[in-house]
Amino acid sequence: MQIAKNTIVTITYQLSNLAGEQLEDGSEAVSYLHGGYDGIFPTVEEALEGKKVGDDVEVVMEPEYAFGEYEAELIRSEPRHLFPAEVEKGMQFEGAAEGTDEFMLYTVTDVTDEAVIVDGNHPLAGQTLKFSCHVTDVRAATEDEITHGHAHGDHGHHH
Repeated sequence: MQIAKNTIVTITYQLSNLAGEQLEDGSEAVSYLHGGYDGIFPTVEEALEGKKVGDDVEVVMEPEYAFGEYEAELIRSEPRHLFPAEVEKGMQFEGAAEGTDEFMLYTVTDVTDEAVIVDGNHPLAGQTLKFSCHVTDVRAATEDEITHGHAHGDHGHHH
């Protein structure tokens, strides 16, 4: 069976930067619903269209097609007293972007006695990435999976 809209695709993958540094080892299989359901990067989904079990795909993604460009304005300095006593570099907090009701994930990049510096950029923002994957299974999606917009069962979403 070939990968097409409304198929469940199972892959193993590796994500690396252009220097060859491995950023994610997806050696444990993952499944997604193919066909524009936002289960995988659109550029990768496009490259997988028409492939079958056993095929390998490699896609180089510019920042705009991966985790976006790095935006310096997403770095904020917040008063220290707004955070728990045990706050430390690397922790993540959800907060509203300045001037909006839209919540996003911020990563703590520095802690001083007076302030906590947080960064709303994805850790891989601004990087060109290489996504390499191996197709391990392709099957027709169930009506339930299509309705929910994601894969169920092994390697997929569990309700």
